[in-house]
Amino acid sequence: MLKIAILGPESTGKSTLAEQLAKHFGTDFVPEYSREYLKDFEGQYQIDDVVKIAQGQQKWIDEAEAKKPEMLIADTEMIVNKIWCKYVFNSIPETISDLVKRQDYDLYLLCDIDLEWSFDPLRENPDFEERKTIFKMYEKELSTLKANYRIISGHDQLRLKNAIDAIKQQIIS
Repeated sequence: MLKIAILGPESTGKSTLAEQLAKHFGTDFVPEYSREYLKDFEGQYQIDDVVKIAQGQQKWIDEAEAKKPEMLIADTEMIVNKIWCKYVFNSIPETISDLVKRQDYDLYLLCDIDLEWSFDPLRENPDFEERKTIFKMYEKELSTLKANYRIISGHDQLRLKNAIDAIKQQIIS
C-alpha cells in the first residue's frame, strides 16, 4: 500500500487536493477529522481537544488502512496536530508525539502557501506572515523526521498536476 499524507497550513488546498487525487488515482481518501469534531463545537478549543482530534484522525486512518487499498491518501495526519499544538499552545502532548512516531507515510505532500487565504469559520490565520511561519514549522518537522516530502505549489490544475507528478515519481522509485 502506497501511503500519501497531505499537510500544510490552513487554506492551502489540502482537502480539495486529497479529493482530486483520490478521484485521479481511483481510490478513497481519509477526510480531515477536525472538521467533524469541531462542526458543532461551542467555545474555544483546548489542547485536550487537539489530542481528541488526533486520536479521531488516527482512528479514521486505521480504518481506511484495514481495507487494504493500493493507495491511501490522508487529508491531514499527526504532524498537523503536532504543529498546531506547538503553534497555538507552545506545547506538544505526549499522545500526539507518540502518534507522529507511529505513522509511516511513503510520501508527504506539503501544500505551499501560494494560494490566497479564504474565509472558513474554522480557520484562524489569515495573516500571510503567520502562514509563512507555520509553513516553515512543517518544513522543519519533515526535515527533522527525514521524511520523504515534496512541496506542492501552483493554482488549480497546476497544483493537482504537481501532486500527481510527485506521486508518480514515488511509484516508480
